[in-house]
This record gives sequence, structure tokens and C-alpha cells, in this order.
Amino acid sequence: MKKRICSATLLTIFWTSPCSAGKTVTLDEVVVTATRTQATVDQIGGSSVTVITAQEIETKQQLTVEEILKSVPGLTVVANGGLGTNTSVFIRGADAKNTLVLVDGIMFNDPSEANRGANLANLTTDNIERIEIVRGPMSVLYGSNATAGVINIITKKGKGRPGYYLGGEVGSYGTWKSYGGANGAVERFNYALDLSRTEAQGFSTADDKNDRIPHANGATSEKDGWRNTTFSGKAGYLLTPDCDVSAFVRSMNSRVDLDSSVSGYLQDNKIGSPKDKYIDSKELLSKFNVHNRLMNGQLDANLYYQHTDKERTIIDDYGRSLYNGDSSEVGWQGSMSPFKANTVTLGLSYFAEQMDSSGGFTVIDKQAANVTSSWLQDQISLGESLNVVVGARLDDHDRFGSAKTYRISPSYLFAATGTTLKAAYGTGFRAPSLFELYAPGYGDATLEAEKSRGWDAGVEQELLGERLTVGITYFQTRFANLIQFDTTTWKYSQATGESTTRGVESFARFSPSAVLDVTLAYTYTDTEDARGVRLTRRPLSKASLATAYRFSEKLRTNAELIWVGERDENTTAKDQDGNRVYTLAPYTVVNLTGSYALTSTLEVYGRIDNLFNEQYEEAWSYATPGLSCYGGLKYHF
Repeated sequence: MKKRICSATLLTIFWTSPCSAGKTVTLDEVVVTATRTQATVDQIGGSSVTVITAQEIETKQQLTVEEILKSVPGLTVVANGGLGTNTSVFIRGADAKNTLVLVDGIMFNDPSEANRGANLANLTTDNIERIEIVRGPMSVLYGSNATAGVINIITKKGKGRPGYYLGGEVGSYGTWKSYGGANGAVERFNYALDLSRTEAQGFSTADDKNDRIPHANGATSEKDGWRNTTFSGKAGYLLTPDCDVSAFVRSMNSRVDLDSSVSGYLQDNKIGSPKDKYIDSKELLSKFNVHNRLMNGQLDANLYYQHTDKERTIIDDYGRSLYNGDSSEVGWQGSMSPFKANTVTLGLSYFAEQMDSSGGFTVIDKQAANVTSSWLQDQISLGESLNVVVGARLDDHDRFGSAKTYRISPSYLFAATGTTLKAAYGTGFRAPSLFELYAPGYGDATLEAEKSRGWDAGVEQELLGERLTVGITYFQTRFANLIQFDTTTWKYSQATGESTTRGVESFARFSPSAVLDVTLAYTYTDTEDARGVRLTRRPLSKASLATAYRFSEKLRTNAELIWVGERDENTTAKDQDGNRVYTLAPYTVVNLTGSYALTSTLEVYGRIDNLFNEQYEEAWSYATPGLSCYGGLKYHF
């Protein structure tokens, strides 16, 4: 049975470091998962997961994480323009606020965002080892915001002989990037460091190809650029055969130009507004972890502290606004195997967040909230066929009280036929954001937590001697107590009734030879709010086709096609004549990449995005890149 299997629950969390005394961990066989423990793929139940490896990230050559995620089954990615613009991710049709994004186990969601969402715009692919997406409620392990699923970005860990690399690339829209780094291990010490600088002149965020918005007087002629400086570093040290410590930091400083929203559409210039409109962002993530093997190795434990600090300065039509948000978490997790068939995990944590804002149209004095959490989980393996993961969690929030969540995830393998049956059922909750609670004139301090309950069931089948794997999964999630912004009262309120998302995720992965891999995926997502109205910007259908072909060890190529069906648009979307815009047209994008090793230390690479220059919008009146080309060199020594 292949180790890379979509039904595996693969959520690698840095909290349980794979570095243990005298033990070699092979990532294809042992993963740190949604169970937050080390386990083989066959031991972690039946949740629906996609894993994007470092090799796949390198093959796609995209600059940002949000671009990498666009082909993932069950995900819809919406960017409000080009590089650096606000980006939302919808898992299985749920709101973006219902997705928890982690970087090495650290919450990436911003406490100062209106709904504590995660904007992936400035998260580059530098120094990333893998990206793992778990679909379905995961609050049982991660608490608030994980009501629809979790995306975890895991950065690289130093290993092997010390090495260094330098690189640079240039391309369309005045884009250039330079980067360099070092990684390796020396005796007890390991490290991985990366520094990059990216700049793009960009294009008008207001879509100059949209003939239903005005173009006169420079309304769609001004280029909206982006610049980003990212540093990522991770280091570890083996203190004793049974104890190691590690530290992680990632710093991102960015600036992106903005356009103005006018009566339902976007344009570059607005009478009376500042000429230059932009967002300056400073984001800092850090973590310190102590990993111990106690009781003669029977107890595997991690003690950690992690912190995020985010600051946004916005210059727009409302003037100058400043938003500050930060979070801190301290926690402990321990795992034991009292019996051969069981791994029991206990975790405790204390999480605190705070935010404030000044200037513009919203001024919020410093507000804070905290939550104390505990969780218990049991991984049960009965032979090589039946595996069940069961967990429960209690969160005590200082603003709205306690919340209980649970989850069960079984899978069963019929080894004789290569058939795997899988299922999962879980509950989730999302605490109101500080903005939703306390924004003057908009917030409501009496808001309660949102809740979700979701299940999925599916089957996967291996064929042709494991060269072909096909799978299909049905899912359904219901959301209650949803917090919405009422455009009539201009206040946040609790919606009555339930919103529902349901659908089917399917895939086929074929490897006819050692040099060719083909993956086809299709997702059907039906969504409706409590009134029975379809949720906005979620396609009913989405499909992708990816092929990777290795002509030789030196020459590698990749082709990817992404098709996204028609989507409903927000009720506020209108054209220049005041007519309501109801839907966004379907689109197809084809991307090509290739790389060639000139020498053992020098590689040339390039990519073509949107090969057929498809004109489309992910959000009404927001432009997207047309046909564009990029190329670069990487030298490693």
C-alpha cells in the first residue's frame, strides 16, 4: 500500500518534534499528523487530507502559498487582485473565517482582522517543507477557527551536510526575486535559514478588461505593485539522548498598493482620496519547543511557547488606519502507548490574544481574550486493517464560557483487494473575534460562539499493482450561530438557522512509469445559508489535472490545468450603471513549468502562467494575471 494516500490524516505539527534520541524518521513512513503524534499512515484513521510536498512546491515554482493551494480538492482560493492582495481560502464551501491556518503549529490567523481570518497574501513558499490540509471540523485538536478544517505550513528542518544556495528570477509585470539560504546539521546542532526579497510592479487591481466598469480618466490604468521581504529560520539542538530543544522564527514585511471600491465595483482613482493607497504589513511568528522522552521512552512530551505579532498600516479613502494584533500560547502535550494497540495523548494549553486599532473609521482600544484548553485522544490500531482515532476537548473561554468538541475517525483496509473505507465525524466551534465583539458601532459584546458539526465517508481503491489509485468522498457540514455582518443595520449579529455545505471530492492518481505522474481531481460543492441561498464565490464544480514528466535526472517538466465553475457574487457587486452582478463566469487556467540542471550545482528554471491568456475574475471587478512568463537560476554549494 502506498504511503502517500489522500485518505491519510496528515497534519504535521511542529509541537511534536520528529527528532528523538537515536531514531531515524522517514517522512514517507512516519508522519506527525492530525493526531499531533508520530504515526504511520496506516494508523491515523480516515480523515480527508491533501499533502503538498517540497518537491511539488519546487516543481510548481509559484511565489506564494495561495497560488500553490488553488488546485487542492475541496479548496477555493479567492484573491482580490495580483500578488500581495487580500486572499481568502474556503474549505468545503465554508466561510474563510472557519479555516485555521498554522505555520509550524503557530496560529497564522490575525487577531486584528475583522473575523480573525488568515490572509495568505504575503506568505511566500520560501523554506517550506510541506503543506498539509485537513478537511472537516478539527476543533478537537486546535480549538477556535478550525470549524471547517486546518491548513498547516511546515518549514524545513536542517539535515545532512551543511550547504548553501543563492538564486534569482525575473518575469512579467516587472517581477523579480532574489533569495539565499543555508541548511544542514553539525553533530547535535541543526539549522535551516532563508532570506528572500520579491518585488512586482504589478497591474491595475481594477480590471481593465472588464467592460462593465469605467475606464476613463485613469480608472484602470495605475499599476498596483507588491514588495515582500521574508526571513525564515529554524534551529535545533540535542541536549541529551532524551531531550532536544528547537526554535523557529519567520518575519514578513510587505507593502501592496490598493484601489478604491466605488458603488459596487473597483477603480484606481476616487475624487478626494489620496493618490497612493496601500497596506504596509509586518508579521512576526516565533516558537520555542522542548521535546523530552521520559519514563524510559514510554512518554513522548513537548512543552512549547509560541507568539505572533501582526501590524497593518492602511492608507486608503478613509485616511490612515493602524491595526495591531498579537497572540501567545503556552502548552504541553504528552503521548504514551500503554498497550501495543493504543496511543493515548493528553494536551493542555493557555492561549491569549489581543488587538487595537486607531485612525480611519474604526478606533478600538486594546481588547483581549484568553482560553484554557485540554484535550484527550486515543489512537486504536486493531491489526493492520482497522484503525480508529477518537478525541475530545474542553475549552474555557473567558468571554463566553466553555465549549466541548469531539471527533471520531475510523478507517478499514481490505488488504487483499487494496480497498480502504474511511469516515470521520467531528464538531467544532469558533469564538467571536475581538473586532466582532468590540468594534464601536459595529460589534456586539453579547455574541456567542459559532458551532459546526460535520461528517464524511469515502472509499479508495488501488489498481494496476498500485500504479493507479482512485477515491471518492462525500462530505456534509452544518454551521449554527454564524456571525454575520448585517448590511442593513451595519452591525454584527447572530444568524438564525443553519448554513450547510455538502458535496463530493474525487481523485485519480496514475503513475504508468517511473518518470510520469498524472493526477485528476474533481470537487462538487453545494452550499446554502439558513434562507436556502447559495453562498458567494464558492463554485459548484471545480476540477484540476496535473502531469509531471521527468525526461531525465536533469530535465523535469510539469503541466497543470485548473477549471473553476460559475460562482454567485456578493449582493453589493454592481456595474457602472448600478445593475446587480449576480454571477462570476467559469474559467480555465493552464500553467507550465520546467527545470534543467546545467551542472551539479547550477539549475535553470522557468514557468508560464495562464498559457492561453484566459480573462477571468475571482472577485467582481478585481483583475487577475494574464499570460505571464518567469525564469530564474539557482546555485547551491
